[in-house]
Amino acid sequence: MVNKTLNCWDPDFEDDVININVGGLRRRLSSSALSKFPNTRLGRLLSCDSEESILQLCDDYDVSAREFYFDRNPGFFLYVLHFYQTGKLHVMEELCVFSFCQEIEYWGINEFFLDSCCSCRYHERKLESRHYDWGEESEVSSVDTSPDEISDFNHDLLRYSALRCGNLRKRLWLTVENPGYSIPSKLFSCVSISVVLVSIATVCIHSIPEYQVLDEDDHLLDDPVLHNLEYFCIAWFTFEVSSRLLLAPNLKKFFTHPLNLIDMVSVLPFYITLLVDVTVGSESELGNLGKVVQVLRLMRIFRVLKLARHSTGLRSLGATLKHSYREVGILLLYLAVGVSVFSGVAYTAEKEEDVGFDTIPACWWWGTVSMTTVGYGDVVPVTVAGKLAASGCILGGILVVALPITIIFNKFSHFYRRQKALEAAVRNSDKKEPEDSENYPSQSHDSEALGEAFQAEGREDFHDLTRDALPAH
Repeated sequence: MVNKTLNCWDPDFEDDVININVGGLRRRLSSSALSKFPNTRLGRLLSCDSEESILQLCDDYDVSAREFYFDRNPGFFLYVLHFYQTGKLHVMEELCVFSFCQEIEYWGINEFFLDSCCSCRYHERKLESRHYDWGEESEVSSVDTSPDEISDFNHDLLRYSALRCGNLRKRLWLTVENPGYSIPSKLFSCVSISVVLVSIATVCIHSIPEYQVLDEDDHLLDDPVLHNLEYFCIAWFTFEVSSRLLLAPNLKKFFTHPLNLIDMVSVLPFYITLLVDVTVGSESELGNLGKVVQVLRLMRIFRVLKLARHSTGLRSLGATLKHSYREVGILLLYLAVGVSVFSGVAYTAEKEEDVGFDTIPACWWWGTVSMTTVGYGDVVPVTVAGKLAASGCILGGILVVALPITIIFNKFSHFYRRQKALEAAVRNSDKKEPEDSENYPSQSHDSEALGEAFQAEGREDFHDLTRDALPAH
């Protein structure tokens, strides 16, 4: 196609016409129309004087036919033609804003030439896309996507196919691990929740003096009924942890999962204190070690965290707090700055009044209580300057606390939808045969195939665009 004998032409003839071929779309343009915009790609063709300079601007050319070939979007080239005829550029709705920017950058057309009917809409879409990308980037940097979790879940299910009695073990694992899997799993979840509530109730009741029993030496003893309930709860929790451990498809993932760690922590204090009582002696004979044992017994109250396994909302809340460390850090920073500033102001105004503002560290407690809008009222300013500082502290606290709430709530909604999607995948896991899971091992492969299908469909649409007229604005 390249004519090597003629590598340039004389641009002095303004009436000369050159042919532009873009993706099979062939149009004729006069040199005079191109010369009006010498900084554009087509305008720079007029000043080319060698084959190398021409090939830097187009993909191929034929000097004898005065035809230049460009492997670009033919649909957008209609808008380029309209620009050379009128001097005004219009937005192509079929392209996203960034693809549109790439196209006009390729053709060397500045967005300054956008017509007034499209300029505002173009800049609004560009601004919205930037905001959207910022949110997506923040989310991707701290949050794993739900399809990845579903894909990992399917991979875990495939592990059972290589195990003995794999189908039975898979069903048992889904029953004890996912409350919404089947009716037996819901019954198992109800029993587990009941045992957790009974365990928490026994810990609370044990602290009431009417239910505390003392021996002859005034040492605290466990109430027999509460003691038996505690043993029953521990036996159930041990059964839960053991069954999940034996049925788990991936032991490494089991020991790193937060809910499994909570299950193990809920039973470890009991066995540690039991081991100490059997090997060393009672708490009264242990001195400082006995206080450690008491702390371990108080850790039983953390069994309430086991409810997160049976509550989508609690799991979503935990994931939100885990992935909102940036927002929580900003909140703590704002609070620290506000407490420091207003504590210093309150100390200066109230230090001579003997009302509890004796030192700046003492004022930190007042500043923290005021900025978090708790307001215990144990320490209050009495001077006018102190009351003004307190008013500013309270108003500043309201603003500081409210700032990250929207971001955290949006993340909570995202994680809640993720948990629901994962639960739906668990409920539908039995509807898919193992062969189907092997054919679709990863959601990301499906996404890539879908993206390629959209691109192919877009290329067909470009060739189907009309060659004679622009879309109406």
